[in-house]
Amino acid sequence: MLTQRANLDSELAEQILEFGKHIAGSGPITAAFIFGDFILAANTKRTPAEAIFVIRGFRPKLMSYVKAFGDRTAVMVACDEWVFERDVDRGFLGEALAWGLIFPYIPLIHAEYLHAQEIRLKRRLILELLENLILEYPELSHELQIEPEYFMYEAMLSRVRLFPPMIDSLLNFMQEKNRNQNSELVLQGYREALEKLKGEKLVSLSGSCVRISEDLIKSAQNPAVRLLNISKTVPRRLFTSLLHTLPRFLGILSENSEIMSRLQRFGRANVKAVTEVEVPENYVYVPTSSGLVTLADRTDIAGFVRKSLSAGKEADVTVQPLGGMLNDVYLVKISVGGDEKKIVVKQFKDWSGFKWFPLSLWSIGTKSFAVLGRARLERECSISQLLSSRGFAVPKLLHVSPEERLVFMEYVEGENVTQVIKRLARSKTWAGKQRELKVIGRIGRKFAKVHALSIGLGDAKPENIMIGEHSEIYFMDFEQASRNGDRVWDVAEFLYYAGHDLPPVAEAKTAEIIADAFIVGYLAAGGKAEVVKKAGTPKYTKVFSIFTAPHVVLAISNVCRRADEMKE
Repeated sequence: MLTQRANLDSELAEQILEFGKHIAGSGPITAAFIFGDFILAANTKRTPAEAIFVIRGFRPKLMSYVKAFGDRTAVMVACDEWVFERDVDRGFLGEALAWGLIFPYIPLIHAEYLHAQEIRLKRRLILELLENLILEYPELSHELQIEPEYFMYEAMLSRVRLFPPMIDSLLNFMQEKNRNQNSELVLQGYREALEKLKGEKLVSLSGSCVRISEDLIKSAQNPAVRLLNISKTVPRRLFTSLLHTLPRFLGILSENSEIMSRLQRFGRANVKAVTEVEVPENYVYVPTSSGLVTLADRTDIAGFVRKSLSAGKEADVTVQPLGGMLNDVYLVKISVGGDEKKIVVKQFKDWSGFKWFPLSLWSIGTKSFAVLGRARLERECSISQLLSSRGFAVPKLLHVSPEERLVFMEYVEGENVTQVIKRLARSKTWAGKQRELKVIGRIGRKFAKVHALSIGLGDAKPENIMIGEHSEIYFMDFEQASRNGDRVWDVAEFLYYAGHDLPPVAEAKTAEIIADAFIVGYLAAGGKAEVVKKAGTPKYTKVFSIFTAPHVVLAISNVCRRADEMKE
């Protein structure tokens, strides 16, 4: 990264380079560069010049020097080429040396070598940050779209969080006067690194945004990756502190009292940083039907109604609770001039103990549930977008506010399948029953097509499936859904809950014909017979026997076990 600074003192640069040659002695200097506040936005006589010399075969491997050149102090680090390159490639010293390549820098010698090291460093940083996103958003990572600015700001801020005194460098980087130039210099390296990752098929590029490849998501979900990334924070904190603070402190203190004022300003600077520094999540987007929304979005219900639905003060807005004990779901009605719009808003709170404990007891040994609000929110968004992209009828995702843990969705007109089952049970004629059984068969086919994508719906009760105004089959509620989810659970939950929805005095025969219609449809569309057969085993029947009549559970279980014999 070659940056031109009108205020760079060429005489000082020459003096620093000559001193480096003296340090190197007979060892060849591989590269040298100046970095830090000196070339950002704080070039005063009290700002020390910081330089790194990369020397082949340097002994000792690493040394720090402080020297005054006239009225300017310089803090210089000499390191062996092997040490520098390992810090770039692996964070050998917690990037205490490679740190200088994250910000703008001025090459003093061998700019091509430094540029190559910068791209190698930024390639690694991008991969680490993508792995962290995958571990933090295991489902949503499949859908995220990321601008390069995210990697730039997150790489800087993550190191500032480990060693807060570095906040001054970040604030100088962000000063309005040189912010655009600074950002463009740094971003160019990230763009080149992303092109390399694209060639390795680890990411894809769509316009200005980055998408994470399925192969990278799969490899990053290994627990060892999280352990490795966490382990890197210790050397980063230790070596960054030693190499950047101690020599600076000694050198500056010997020349002036600036260090004292910087320490006094640190508390104020930290507060200032919160409001002035970019939030990296502003550059990570979740797709919705109305466009991209950032992970940092904080829109609440009132804000969404006002901005997205153009509802002014004259609008009549009502919020009506929906859902059961475990869900905070609201129907929002907006009436303007006689016209009414409806949206559904889900709020994803962490399930507290008294809510979660009965559910965990109920399903122990068979099914585990996502409990944290953010985890359930990302599943809702990710699976909804995936199914929509594959042509399934799902409520449109209108907006998402991750910070508020809110999801805004289209309101679907129609009836849920619970009503279909109850109507079937009440029907006195076979023709009436057949009409509803055809719907059940169509639902079975839809389940098979979802399962063909290796998706488990997670909460596949009949009440979470809607028949739309034009007979479309809508899947709803994806907060427990997941890629590679439990397909047996989906089949079992739908069938045994269907049995639960029957009248208490219903005959087992009614449950049998419902199960038969669903399974025939499921198998006809490519569903696996072994999935259905497992739904009839005690592992699943024991869970649902708590609230479904025993004779109904037995009847459904027997039908499931005969799946090999069933065909359309």
